[in-house]
Amino acid sequence: MTTSSVRKLLLGVAIAASMGIGYAVGAQPHMDESLAMLQSARGELARATPNKGGHRERALGLIDQAIGEVRAGIAFAGG
Repeated sequence: MTTSSVRKLLLGVAIAASMGIGYAVGAQPHMDESLAMLQSARGELARATPNKGGHRERALGLIDQAIGEVRAGIAFAGG
């Protein structure tokens, strides 16, 4: 194998490895799933009748806050 071929092979390995590491760092499967579950819960609460003494509305506000925090966490981690 020539020196040029070895360099190309090492460069290819380095690029492939860096792509794998980038995916591992950027992937946020638990955060993404949490976001989806919060959005689903929000939709269910929004469809509920509003006769809960204000608790439904407060819960909607807290879910909105949680959704914002999860999104901020994903953004902070580079996802």
